[in-house]
Amino acid sequence: MKKSILLITAALLAAGCCDTVNDEQPMCPTTAEATISTIMNRKSVRSFTGEAVADSTITQLLRAAMAAPSGRNIQPWHYVVLRDTTRYTAIFGESNFNLPIFKAAAAVVVFCADTTVTAPPRDNPQAEAVTRPNGLWRDDLGASTENFLLAAEAVGLGAVWTALYPYPERYMPVKEALLLPDNVVPYCAVPLGVPTGNDQPKDKWKPERVHYERW
Repeated sequence: MKKSILLITAALLAAGCCDTVNDEQPMCPTTAEATISTIMNRKSVRSFTGEAVADSTITQLLRAAMAAPSGRNIQPWHYVVLRDTTRYTAIFGESNFNLPIFKAAAAVVVFCADTTVTAPPRDNPQAEAVTRPNGLWRDDLGASTENFLLAAEAVGLGAVWTALYPYPERYMPVKEALLLPDNVVPYCAVPLGVPTGNDQPKDKWKPERVHYERW
């Protein structure tokens, strides 16, 4: 029931809801309220119904992922969308404890990063472009992953961030199986699907972690 209400609310907001839907329905939440609600209700979903998710929906979520902030606007992200569960053991390795979760999901999205950037030096923008390491790719991919997770929550789907990088035993099999270029690193794998409702958000608010003016 709660998921249905969230989906209806999202649809009404997208349609440009005003003060009321009609005389019998309650007022729509503001965009701010809906956004905060999505953030607070995001959870790590590891239980899926097995229902399919449309390609258009995954594209919508990836558009949200690519809207993340990026250092110097380099946008180092790439995404590999997987649906063929028969390949998952070969891709992720038999020892990956997330395999049952991956196989139950409608899709698994591997977030990848180009760890280099080809551009003129910052102190000489008119100079010839050179290829050098991009020290901000981890930050960018983290922001992109969170955008994807929030978008999944907003449309009533479930997802969970499972780390690949910086564990060589996790990311190297994926890098090799997906034929990623030398300069591209698989950052994380995100299974996506229709949630069973078993997973619930956690209250992580700890006021003692907030400091003003000094520690």
